[in-house]
Amino acid sequence: MAAVPRPAPAAAPLIALAGVTKTYRNGDLAVEVLHGIDLEIREGEFVAIMGASGSGKSTLMNILGCLDRPTTGSYRFMGRDVSRLSRDELAALRRDEFGFVFQSYNLIATANAAENVEVPALYSGLPAERRHERAQALLAELGLADRIHHRPGQLSGGQQQRVSIARALMNGGRIILADEPTGALDSKSGADVMKLLAELSARGHTVILITHAREVADHAHRLIEIRDGRIVADPGPRPPAAAQAPFAPQAGRGVASALADVVEAAKMALRSLRANVFRSVLTLLGIVIGVGSVIAMLAIGDGARQAVVDRISAMGSNLLLVRPGAPNQRGFSGTATLVLNDVYAIDEVPNVLAAVPEQTSTATLRFGNADTVTSVNGTSSKFPIARQWPVARGTFFSDRDEADFATVAVLGQTVADALFPGGRDPIGQYVLVNNLIFQVVGVMSVRGASPMGSDQDDIVFVPYATSSLRLSGQRYLRNVTVAVDDVKRIDDTQAEVETLLLERHGVVDFQIRNMASIIETTEQTQNTMTILLGSIAAISLFVGGIGVMNIMLVSVTERTREIGIRMATGARERNIMQQFLIEAVVVSALGGAIGVAGGLAAAAVIAALGTPIQYSVAPVLLAFGCAFATGLVFGYLPARKAAKLDPVVALAAE
Repeated sequence: MAAVPRPAPAAAPLIALAGVTKTYRNGDLAVEVLHGIDLEIREGEFVAIMGASGSGKSTLMNILGCLDRPTTGSYRFMGRDVSRLSRDELAALRRDEFGFVFQSYNLIATANAAENVEVPALYSGLPAERRHERAQALLAELGLADRIHHRPGQLSGGQQQRVSIARALMNGGRIILADEPTGALDSKSGADVMKLLAELSARGHTVILITHAREVADHAHRLIEIRDGRIVADPGPRPPAAAQAPFAPQAGRGVASALADVVEAAKMALRSLRANVFRSVLTLLGIVIGVGSVIAMLAIGDGARQAVVDRISAMGSNLLLVRPGAPNQRGFSGTATLVLNDVYAIDEVPNVLAAVPEQTSTATLRFGNADTVTSVNGTSSKFPIARQWPVARGTFFSDRDEADFATVAVLGQTVADALFPGGRDPIGQYVLVNNLIFQVVGVMSVRGASPMGSDQDDIVFVPYATSSLRLSGQRYLRNVTVAVDDVKRIDDTQAEVETLLLERHGVVDFQIRNMASIIETTEQTQNTMTILLGSIAAISLFVGGIGVMNIMLVSVTERTREIGIRMATGARERNIMQQFLIEAVVVSALGGAIGVAGGLAAAAVIAALGTPIQYSVAPVLLAFGCAFATGLVFGYLPARKAAKLDPVVALAAE
């Protein structure tokens, strides 16, 4: 007896639900919406799930579309148990296999038709050029070639629904889930949409239609009725028609790139800013003020510090000032504790550039009918080197002049102007200094005011020996100025000078003041003021950051449905979080850039008004970096809130 051949095993169902229930809880109240749903849907079917409002059909659709999870029971898609998948795995399944067509279209209002269609491809990694080509081809196929750049508000209801169908097909759309697709349309537009769904079914797409209207459900090949959370009628799966083409998945999917994700998120961020220009400007304002004030305040602080340092440095920041008298001695005793030989000995200490005596007295200078009372400084020929004060005209007196007790003088610019008005050249002229005739051999360069406010140019320099013998009559030194070569070793040099003088004198009958330490102390004080100014400005930057967070939280609330749309089309948690985080960073970075420009402009205006300003790169980088960090820190909470939204809840938001 011949063996009877067995029939070929039936293909595994595309979708298989077994004992699926869904319960919603509100505190202690539990409402079971679905009661043990068993359902199989095979590849290529055109299924209508029909029921009245409250029957559970929308809840069933959300579970079928992986937007929601069943409370109990199993859901297998192509043999895979999806009830155990993570949020991101469900998002990937929606992205690759499902396309949604909603009653209210659920288009992103700030994006045009092509951009709305491209949304699923953003999350599948399709390159931008191919994404644009496919979106335009789908829209053209659906009769919207002339509406590609129109926003949803510029399209009719039927056109918006065709855009949503094109979006559902962007990544292939193995399964098209249509939730009341004709509910918001007129009869003609509704008929056109149903015709499109029938064509998609004929191409091999599995179409699941959710409706409450019998005339809409009649377009499907299989009608499932649901009532009170239970399936009450289901003829069972039907094999595809002979004329139906098998489903052809989209070829050439892309690979998601982190850089591409960031670029697209930045574009969406800028589009969102353009959509709410006034609010964006107010948000930017807080960051702009914060960054601008940080830069301006620090520029003012650095300028003030530099001005003080420059004035002290004019006295010589590389100087040691040696004076007679014990450290605790008050006043000047007149004891000759410092002599010229001490100067010569100090001059031989390593790292000493020059050691010069300074003996100051007051004298009256006359030339012709002009006279002036000024200070006379008896010093050595190395004075210009020690004080870093060059001669402007003529020369300084020489070692030979000192040895010969020469009556030669070098005038400060103020004295030269007083005795030789009108720009007369004083070089070679003879002046009376306390009735002694001195020849002018040079004029010093302009020095300006001292840190104490006195005029440093109101002075005359003469050889020390000449001053001591013929002018002041003093035989002791009031001051020795020591210039060091390497300022970094000034402390070591000071210690060597102290040791030398202690060996020569046997007792500590001198005092040494380190000018570098004075400048360091001044800088520390000024740094404290700069930090204070910067802190005050940083507070405004902090307030601006709080403003960014507040606006981003409002944005998340306003765009909850957009978040749901993106999740339904395949956005994972990191995609949503990345988008809103980058939006916050873009706001902060843009505000930071404007604030940098504004701060530099404000500093320039302040400088033009006469306030010392010092520009440096560090405050600019610091302020902009803080603005960037503000976006990251204060954008995190809103971004996390957006990423954790439930897709079903987000789509239901108004």
